[in-house]
Amino acid sequence: MLKKGNKLYSILTGTCPRCHNESMYLESNPYKMGHLFEMHERCSHCGLKYKMEPSFFYGAMYVSYAVGVAFAVAAFIIAFVFFGASLLNTFFAIIGTLVVFMPVIIRLSRNIWINFFIKYDKKAGKVHS
Repeated sequence: MLKKGNKLYSILTGTCPRCHNESMYLESNPYKMGHLFEMHERCSHCGLKYKMEPSFFYGAMYVSYAVGVAFAVAAFIIAFVFFGASLLNTFFAIIGTLVVFMPVIIRLSRNIWINFFIKYDKKAGKVHS
C-alpha cells in the first residue's frame, strides 16, 4: 500500500524522511512513555541529522494541535453521530481519545514536522551502505 518515496510512508512509520530506511526513534512503541521523545542523533543509512537545530521540534507543537483537533473531531463524529451518545458522554469520549492517543499524536506531529523540511532522496540510503 504505502511505499518508500511517499511522504505518508515516512509520517506513518516514523522512518527517516530522506531515505526511509531507519526509524528515527530509539523505541518504536510510543506507549513506552519514558522513551517517547528519544530519537537517534542521525540516520545510520544517509547521515541525516534529525535535530537540525536546537529546539527544532518545538514547531511540532503547532502540528500536534491540528492533529489533536482531527482526533477530537473523529471522536465526536463516532460518539455523537454514529453511537448517538449524549453531549456529556461525547465530551468524555473526546477527552478519553485525546488521552489514549496522546503518544501517537506526539509522534505523528514530529513526523509531519520533519517531513515539511526534508524530502525523500532515493539515492540517500545507498550512500553509507
